[in-house]
Amino acid sequence: MLNIVLFGPPGAGKGTQSERLIEKYNLVHLSTGDVFRANIKGETELGKLAKSYMDAGQLVPDAVTIDMLRSEVAKHSDPKGFIFDGFPRTNAQAQALDEFLSSLNTSISLMLALEVEEQELKTRLLKRAEVSGRADDADPAVIEKRISVYNQETAPVKAFYQAQEKFVAIDGIGSIDDITQRLFAAIDTTI
Repeated sequence: MLNIVLFGPPGAGKGTQSERLIEKYNLVHLSTGDVFRANIKGETELGKLAKSYMDAGQLVPDAVTIDMLRSEVAKHSDPKGFIFDGFPRTNAQAQALDEFLSSLNTSISLMLALEVEEQELKTRLLKRAEVSGRADDADPAVIEKRISVYNQETAPVKAFYQAQEKFVAIDGIGSIDDITQRLFAAIDTTI
């Protein structure tokens, strides 16, 4: 089973590239943001629990997030693999994900990290705001905060996968097709 963590700061191109990886390798896309929204909208027990933390301005505990992912994974019989988008965001989440996948007799195959310099990220996010209308991409102060939070809280997860020799840095600069080919090459040399 091919299980990929697609990693990178806001604006690195994770959404665009994940679609291409899903298509080529027939993976199931697991976006924690999508999972949260679906559970909250569907008013599942986990959704209600997650919403209670979010409404209080708190992070949803790792155990709740893992339970939601476990529920999503269980919906798929005999998948070729999963692409984890937006998770894990902390070393504790990475450890919890490893334990969960181990219970299914599988593991993360590799972490693909799209690396893009900060000024380029800001430019991309502002352009995306023009196209998508996403308010969080239009405000330079919000963009700065999102990148800062990523650098302080999420970027350290790289070391978790480096220690397991599963980390692969991917140059996230260039055409969308060039970046896709770099991702394909990294995966194809692993599987």
